[in-house]
Amino acid sequence: MMENKFKVQDDLGLGLQPVVKNQRVINRNGTANILRTGTPFFRTADTYNALITMPWSAFTLLVFSVYIGINILFAFAYLGLGIENLDGIKLTNSAFLHFMDAFFFSAQTISTVGYGHISPSGLATSFVAALESLIGLLSFALATGLLYGRFSRPSAKIRYSKNMIVAPYRDITGLMFRVANLRSNQLIELEVSIMLTYNALINGKNMRQYVPLELERNSISLLNLSWTIVHPITGDSPLKTMNPAFLTNSEAEFIVMLKAFDDSFSQTVHSRTSYTDEEVIWGAKFISAISSDENGINVLALNKMDDLEKVDL
Repeated sequence: MMENKFKVQDDLGLGLQPVVKNQRVINRNGTANILRTGTPFFRTADTYNALITMPWSAFTLLVFSVYIGINILFAFAYLGLGIENLDGIKLTNSAFLHFMDAFFFSAQTISTVGYGHISPSGLATSFVAALESLIGLLSFALATGLLYGRFSRPSAKIRYSKNMIVAPYRDITGLMFRVANLRSNQLIELEVSIMLTYNALINGKNMRQYVPLELERNSISLLNLSWTIVHPITGDSPLKTMNPAFLTNSEAEFIVMLKAFDDSFSQTVHSRTSYTDEEVIWGAKFISAISSDENGINVLALNKMDDLEKVDL
């Protein structure tokens, strides 16, 4: 590995353990690329955090699966107590039809709809139906709370360009990438920082180093259009003496940390991402994603945020 010769910053909380096999320090979605072991089996806080942060598709599938699973479980319970204890069910020779009748009775009971076509008979069956009604009330209250938590949780939906580029910048070159707000809300007082992290030899020991990069501008007042964030590669820049081979050999990564004030929630929101050496393109420039319509109104094409063209450095 390369011997360190740049001014570094103390550990960011990501450790000084060197990266191997080109693993990220920070994932593209902003989460830390860390595998935790030895944790307790029941982790209430982690469970809640997972439920309000998981993708909507996964959350919807989970709620639907739990709902179906509970109804199947109680349907078998009613069948086990005897189908004759459910008044209103047509007794036939079809076990499947009996199961479906018990399943839909369970769905009516857990939601407290109770159409009245089928009703429990006997102490045991009535007790199971009462228990299911209680579970239904608690389950729907829990689901409602999770939905509120998911909708009310302030978060930044920042669109980062797919690649960083090294492009001509004024009379020199610059490392740059683009960001835009995916939502129509107002983000104000944005601040951004970039940290270059790589493996380096320190007193003969391979360690992870963190070097802050100076930016042309590290803050803006509003993010209404796209913002191209630039690190000028001047004589004082660590990238001045680096090249693609150095970044690859040292398993370099650029960590981006962005902070803004969300005007809708009146709270500060954070966003993070990272770019590995494989996601840095040397000798390219961004094609403008901003145009004007026939009325002179600015148009931001988010689908063109990644458009590039090759240039000579």
